[in-house]
Amino acid sequence: MKLILSLLFLSLRFPSFFHPAAARGGERTSSISGFMVDNNAIRGRHLFQENHFQKLDNLAHGYMTNSDLENAIKAFGNRCPSISRIYSIGKSVKGVPLWVMEISDNPGKEEAEPAFKFIGNVHGDEPVGRELLLLLANWLCDNYGKDPLATLIVNNVHLHILPSMNPDGFLLRQRGNANNIDLNRDFPDQFFSINDDLGARQPETKAIMSWLKEIHFTASASLHGGAIVANYPWDGTQDGRKYYYACPDDKTFKFLASVYSRSHHNMSLSEEFQGGITNGASWYPIYGGMQDWNYIHGGCFELTLEISDNKWPTANELPTLWEINKMSMLNLVAVLVKTGVHGRIFSSDCGRPLPASIAVERINYTIKATEAYADYHRLLAPGEKYDVVAKMPGYKSKSTSILLAEEAMTVDFILDPVITPMGSLLGSGCDFSRDNKSRLQLVEYFPRLHLEISLTLVVVILVFLCFLLRRRAILNYLKHRESVGPKRSNVAV
Repeated sequence: MKLILSLLFLSLRFPSFFHPAAARGGERTSSISGFMVDNNAIRGRHLFQENHFQKLDNLAHGYMTNSDLENAIKAFGNRCPSISRIYSIGKSVKGVPLWVMEISDNPGKEEAEPAFKFIGNVHGDEPVGRELLLLLANWLCDNYGKDPLATLIVNNVHLHILPSMNPDGFLLRQRGNANNIDLNRDFPDQFFSINDDLGARQPETKAIMSWLKEIHFTASASLHGGAIVANYPWDGTQDGRKYYYACPDDKTFKFLASVYSRSHHNMSLSEEFQGGITNGASWYPIYGGMQDWNYIHGGCFELTLEISDNKWPTANELPTLWEINKMSMLNLVAVLVKTGVHGRIFSSDCGRPLPASIAVERINYTIKATEAYADYHRLLAPGEKYDVVAKMPGYKSKSTSILLAEEAMTVDFILDPVITPMGSLLGSGCDFSRDNKSRLQLVEYFPRLHLEISLTLVVVILVFLCFLLRRRAILNYLKHRESVGPKRSNVAV
């Protein structure tokens, strides 16, 4: 009933809601939405679709097919096994695996490092991203240990690359998936009750949502076509109208979008978008988008990147598109470790890691530290003063003020358990007999303290041994005196 009322409200308040834009950065209305529903119109629509398919099919020459893409991903994994892992997050409607390439110096292992994901080919007729993401992966493989930026990323970030979210749409040369659903309108929305039925969501959408439950992503970006601009939240507004609608981290998102735009050959020179960036709702509102959902439900700062003004350029343009987007892609990933506030959170009573929340005063948005290592990575716009707060139920909150410059800062927190009136520790859950991992992490986190304690212990043991040896020598001497009688004194006469 709630869904029906919401849809009725939308249709009455802003009917254009039901004619979503053909791309996040492309045509504002559907190319075929103007046809009347009569026999001539149906024939015209079919003719248009056939001509459109044939045009895109001709353009597809030189692009990887879905089989080519799968083989290229597996070939990459075989070529770079020491810094990569290949896995699938699910399957498309037609059963095509959604392959991901993870790139890290410890692929497949959870570490106290930020994670970033790239997603390409969200719309089937926007295939540039799938090609560029394969080039990015291979560039990192070829330049790891040689190029400082490649080495920085591989050693300090877990990068996950999904070249194609919509392989069925690519095969069919259409925007939507095999069910003709726009995947960038298929996520739960914060303003309207759409896509709330889990069973009604597309398998590709479900795969992305499950992916974010498994991996704690700090930031991400999806690659689209139809414009040259970096788009950031919010993508929609409460009343469906077009105007700038800022999310709580508006300054941070503008900074991230600018990192991409400034590194691009011509994005920042845009005449349509100041600085080559735009707030989504200011451009044109969409609902059920992946970008806003990532930020709200995944704690993940996502951008929507429009990387080619032509949705499906000819294949001979791909090398140029790679060159003008390469540094933008690399710098966007690297910003996860080059700026922001990072740290770990522990309990003071036994040093166990705490998956506490990190909040920033005057920003209505919190992130959580990871369960295993209690590490957090809070992206913030540099050049500002921030009050960072760590809090967790059962523990006393702690805060600190920082002035974030251009470089990243490390701020660690050690939280004290709340003491109840009965004298017990409300937040304590220490049990090293079953929590060896926590004890190991504590030793890793406090190496200097661990060394000092070890040295002190060694000194105490040595002093104690000396005392025992001296005591034994004195006892032996006394026994000897008793056996031989009193010793004469040498007195000078």
